[in-house]
Amino acid sequence: MKLVALPAFTDNYIWLLHDDQHALVVDPGSAHEVLEWLAQHPGIALDHILVTHHHGDHTGGIKQLLNATAAKVHAPASEPANYAHHAVRDNDGLLWQGVRLHVLQVPGHTAGHIAWIANIPGQDPILFCGDTLFSAGCGRLFEGTAAQMHASLQKLAHLPSQTRVCPAHEYTLSNLRFAQTVEPENTDIARHTIHCQSLRANDRPTLPSTIGLELQINPFLRVQQPAVRQSALQRTPQLNSDTEVFATLREWKNEF
Repeated sequence: MKLVALPAFTDNYIWLLHDDQHALVVDPGSAHEVLEWLAQHPGIALDHILVTHHHGDHTGGIKQLLNATAAKVHAPASEPANYAHHAVRDNDGLLWQGVRLHVLQVPGHTAGHIAWIANIPGQDPILFCGDTLFSAGCGRLFEGTAAQMHASLQKLAHLPSQTRVCPAHEYTLSNLRFAQTVEPENTDIARHTIHCQSLRANDRPTLPSTIGLELQINPFLRVQQPAVRQSALQRTPQLNSDTEVFATLREWKNEF
């Protein structure tokens, strides 16, 4: 099974998974990039579309793809949708070409946001996390609460460390700048920043990441670390819980 990142808009990725015959895509905010890729690979048919949340830069291409292919759409049950789809909920599953896909409810960025985990025989798992988890960052709280997002991120943090993390945006370098501000002595962040700068200089994605790497560099997964807590306390004294540390970091990042 092969994983492809299709760049869209200015910083989106539409993730595509295929076995040289069948393909699925995740969060196709635009149809053009998907249809162009399919035209370049005439032996591969798009048959499934997975959605993480309702924002237009993740769903805008779905209707056109439905008109052009026989794909089936699987989207969050508790979010609005103006296209034909199969509604999925927490812990639902889907078997696709030998790949077991599992749904995790991860509210915070939106109220009904979900993530998809792809368990592929003989390969490391893949997490399609939409706008919940970014490399070295996390999504803004548009509809959910800090407590919801913190709980969602902790759920993802407990996935196997080798899980490949596939967010929907190329935000890594800007997130790493914030992470270095929170933890200036973190050598893992410094090392990964140099690596990602080299990738972007050659117009290559910084993704996928891994859960193991994110636990080393992502301040939103590191709220229990003394250095992260100390940075948060300098902005908001008397933080009493991990959720309060997370909320302070998220507000700080909004202003960064």
